[in-house]
Amino acid sequence: MTWQRPGRWWRHAITDRADVKRAFPERALDRIEQAIGAAEAKHAGQIVFAIEPALPFPRVAAKLAPRDRALEVFGLLRVWDTEHNNGVLIYLLLADRDVEIVADRGIHARVGAAMWQHVCETMEAAFRDGRYEEGALSGIEAVSALLAKAFPRSSGSGELPNRPVLI
Repeated sequence: MTWQRPGRWWRHAITDRADVKRAFPERALDRIEQAIGAAEAKHAGQIVFAIEPALPFPRVAAKLAPRDRALEVFGLLRVWDTEHNNGVLIYLLLADRDVEIVADRGIHARVGAAMWQHVCETMEAAFRDGRYEEGALSGIEAVSALLAKAFPRSSGSGELPNRPVLI
């Protein structure tokens, strides 16, 4: 786990919004937003993509795991607040190059942790190679495929914004 490796505090100290902009320029954020919109046209689920550059030093010193932070962000962004409990958060903690997927109970019960972990690992491999946009788009596509099986498209519009959230 990258968040347990020595030097974590240093990575969090030097990673900032400029690093996010280099990894995800405006064009990439636009493509991610479009991909989420296109994905949500195929199913009734909701996808939120959130990027956090780094954690504040006290949270790093307390050894806050990316998963725990993702659970916090899931609540803060109200991804849980969908009509069918089918919201999915794709969370990237850039300093750790860690991806976490938090799925609401309606979809998690149908998919399970192993599938979400596989998507995370695929995205992390792309990010390690510097292929941020490609990794994000493939992750959205994989999550969308899982949502389409569990929650086929029904009438209604998106409940959550499609634009990636920069924390």
